[in-house]
Amino acid sequence: MPWLKPAVLTGSLVPIAAILERAWRDDLGPDPIAQALNQLGLIALVFLVAALGCTPLKTMFGWTWPMRIRRMLGLLAFFYALLHVITYTVLDQGLDWNAIVDDVVKRKFIFLGFSTFVLLIPLAATSTNSALRRLGYVRWKQLHRLAYLAPALAVLHFTLRVKRDEREPLTYGLVLGALLTVRLVEYMRAHKPLLTREI
Repeated sequence: MPWLKPAVLTGSLVPIAAILERAWRDDLGPDPIAQALNQLGLIALVFLVAALGCTPLKTMFGWTWPMRIRRMLGLLAFFYALLHVITYTVLDQGLDWNAIVDDVVKRKFIFLGFSTFVLLIPLAATSTNSALRRLGYVRWKQLHRLAYLAPALAVLHFTLRVKRDEREPLTYGLVLGALLTVRLVEYMRAHKPLLTREI
């Protein structure tokens, strides 16, 4: 499937192109910065959940093609999360670091969003084959367990950000919970002989 990665990459650029095009036409509503901020954060969450869903798709349906784009999906999640953070720090806060730190400390949903981004940094930095060789598989695998925590924090960030209708973040929470349940069941099944011997 040589077309798969180019197709995913091309499709991943559509949201940012749409945001820029709407900004150019002054069509982002009465608060364009907040609108762009929300959309970039949502797209980052979508890619986070999609990356986490690759292994369950292989487990449940035997599909191998999602595994070929799992790394790309994770990096795209980081890319949109980075744009989300840049929009907040530069456009929304004007690089007022005192105000930014005050927001992170005092507002729970911003603290959760900041924590999510911090977790994504080492995941993105060690996503290459050379990083895997340097760290060794065991340490690399332990580090990349953060990929389970980051989307959970992102869902909490989204839930606390929404003030009224929480159905959308709760939907992402349910999808994430289902994916994590599949991973847990598969882990227990794979380690059942070892657990039986220990008992």
